[in-house]
Amino acid sequence: MNILSLDWQSYCSDQAEEAMERMGHKIYKFAHLDYQLRKSEAFEKAFYEFVDDNHIDIAFSYNYYPVLAESCKNKNIKYISFLYDSPYVMLYSYTLMYPTNYVFVFDSSLFKQFRDGGLTNVYYMVLPTDPLQYEKQSEKFKNSARLKSDISFMGQLYNEEHLFYDKMEAVGDEYLNGYLRGVIEAQLKVYGYNFADKVITPDIRKRLYRAFPYDVQSPGVEPDNYIYADYLINRKATSIERNRFITAIGERFPDRLKLFTWNEKATFVGVKNMGIATYENEMPVVFHESKINLNISLRSIKTGIPLRCMDIMGSHGLLLSNYQQDLVDAFIPGEEFVCYESEEDMLNKIDYLLSHEAERKEIAENGYQKVKNEYNFETVFSRIFEIVLG
Repeated sequence: MNILSLDWQSYCSDQAEEAMERMGHKIYKFAHLDYQLRKSEAFEKAFYEFVDDNHIDIAFSYNYYPVLAESCKNKNIKYISFLYDSPYVMLYSYTLMYPTNYVFVFDSSLFKQFRDGGLTNVYYMVLPTDPLQYEKQSEKFKNSARLKSDISFMGQLYNEEHLFYDKMEAVGDEYLNGYLRGVIEAQLKVYGYNFADKVITPDIRKRLYRAFPYDVQSPGVEPDNYIYADYLINRKATSIERNRFITAIGERFPDRLKLFTWNEKATFVGVKNMGIATYENEMPVVFHESKINLNISLRSIKTGIPLRCMDIMGSHGLLLSNYQQDLVDAFIPGEEFVCYESEEDMLNKIDYLLSHEAERKEIAENGYQKVKNEYNFETVFSRIFEIVLG
């Protein structure tokens, strides 16, 4: 097959393209400045010419792009989209129903939502990772003291300036602000069920709109509850949770946690902020060289396995994660990764794992073997092509 791969510098695109080439397909990279627009005649024209010139059979992209879906439908070309971002507003588009689409999501609750809505071209698939990532980078970075740690967390803190939630809160609706603070504190006590969108009553929706107006732009069809729940409430909840957990680890295990994050100015007592670790090069070494790798899932990921979890296990690292339904369905807690159910539980398990090296290494090895055998790029994309071509 001749496969067009949308070139937008996404994570994992190189590994995906290499896997498809090993499977016998030929990859043609296609880039266009308008790929994020909902509609673009310039994109469509360039796409049609590229498809004809290279005899394209299938288009592929990480994440979903309506302009690409529209172009593929018009040329009767199958479009494979694989989401790894959440939330992802462009998925809520009338173009999603096109029969040429094959959309794979990593969150089973999102899959169920669309399937219940009658969209049979949406599928659930665990995100793949490259179990050889660490080996590819180990020689280059193996002596880097910066990348070694007892405990590491890699990810955003969502405490940068001008967050949507903070803009909404600054408007000063005291009832709304108090209500949402209560919702967030309640949600932070619960793993396995996200109710942020369920508590947006008609009155709260009106108050949210007055404080932070959001109007759907055609051809988008996203519900406003989705925007307010995932882009405001769940994002703020994640920010609070990550900051609290990092603070607690710094207090109980001073100078043993290294934080790799975009916000280089963030400071926590007893925590070393190392700044950014590059995804392609440094990340797998951090995961491999950390005794414990912490995952604190973005709350908008309702049940799915974040890419971070797969990359940790794929780099031969020990994963300590909050409860996620899809994670415990795919991996065995206590044998292939370690699951915590509260802040105190997380701290106790860190304490235990740091003092039980043999058990820690055995769990990391088991997780690595599961990823290596079942969730490498070739295995996952073989499943995808069985669905698309079958």
